[in-house]
Amino acid sequence: MTGTTQDDYTDRYARRVRGMTTSEIRALFAVASRPEVVSLAGGSPYIAALPLDAVGEMLNQLAAEQGASSLQYGIGQGTVDLRERICEVMALSGIHGASPDDVVVTVGGQQAIDLLARLFLDPGDVVLAEGPSYVGALGVFQAAQAQVQHVPMDDEGLIPAALEEAIAAVARSGRRAKFLYTIPTFQNPAGVTLTDERREQVLDICERAGLLVVEDDPYGMLSFEGEAPRPLRARRREGVFYVSTFSKTFAPGLRVGWILAPHAVREKLVMMSEANVLCPSAFAQGAVTQYLATMPWQEQIKVYREIYRERRDAMLGALRDLMPPGSSWTHPTGGLFVWATLPEGLDSKAMMPRAIAARVAYVPGTGFYADGTGRSNMRLNFSFSSPDRIREGIRRLSGVMEQELAMRAVFGGASAPSRRRGTAAADAPGPDLA
Repeated sequence: MTGTTQDDYTDRYARRVRGMTTSEIRALFAVASRPEVVSLAGGSPYIAALPLDAVGEMLNQLAAEQGASSLQYGIGQGTVDLRERICEVMALSGIHGASPDDVVVTVGGQQAIDLLARLFLDPGDVVLAEGPSYVGALGVFQAAQAQVQHVPMDDEGLIPAALEEAIAAVARSGRRAKFLYTIPTFQNPAGVTLTDERREQVLDICERAGLLVVEDDPYGMLSFEGEAPRPLRARRREGVFYVSTFSKTFAPGLRVGWILAPHAVREKLVMMSEANVLCPSAFAQGAVTQYLATMPWQEQIKVYREIYRERRDAMLGALRDLMPPGSSWTHPTGGLFVWATLPEGLDSKAMMPRAIAARVAYVPGTGFYADGTGRSNMRLNFSFSSPDRIREGIRRLSGVMEQELAMRAVFGGASAPSRRRGTAAADAPGPDLA
């Protein structure tokens, strides 16, 4: 940009980022979307990988042949055709025997979480959730005036013993947790996956405690290394609400998700959805139905997998080569995110103005904890940017961290960091996900 200096970037972006108070992501996106900024912040799929010409023809055909119905009001539960297709999609993940009658179509996965919160939560109730957890869900629980109790994770996902302790701690306080909210597969933001053994343990613990489970599974089909573990809902039918979306496997702009709910509460969810949005978009549902019925969507998911695997590898390689000593990060086998831990003493939220001034964006870890902890962490997205762009973003980020470490060494009394660049993945400290 002609006439724009580095100081201009610093002043303009620092003013905007310092004001973050409610949602780390909402405040960040205004600057992260600028073309000169390498954004490792969002969770956007790489829509350009879709056969957009073919999708455009499909949408034209939908409007021409079904416009009278697809541009009209619909029913609150969602169309029968789409609910039948959703059951076929879930069967591919191991959820067999689901009835279209028990599927409620929602306006993206976000509305699905909101409906469940409206159904179960009263002000002051307790929700158990992984720490860190999806910022959008935390916002829903906050709006419901619920208290989130985080349960620690490690490289194998949610720690069963910590879940048992959390349930007991809530009981000792004279209360009872309403449900466990979990993203067991390629978790957002941590990127870790709950192992098969732990899935059974978590389900057993919840069953003994009479604790409902809300399983959020937007990334399960985006595995890079073999098939993902079967969802929790594929292992237990009772007490598990399964939430998913087409936002990560087709198009987030259509805003189509769903809940697979126990039959006894399905009607309540439909009534709440009708009160909330009247009906999900009939045109968006028709588009997803047509896409699933007429296009090679499973092959398209394979394309996404290959693209995201390449970009994941680019990010992990750049982190290994460029990050300063004391850094560590997760090694996701699918999904969209890496969770990084900073060298001791660095604060990801305080560092944001300097990072934006250096034209690189990430999401500070504080956005993924209900209590505002996570200052030593950041979420990095690898799905949207090209491998070269990812490496450049990590180079810029590493430079900012080196500056922060140098300033801390001078003004904070810490020892100056070694200039040795990075550590091998096998030698890197384990991720701090508690």
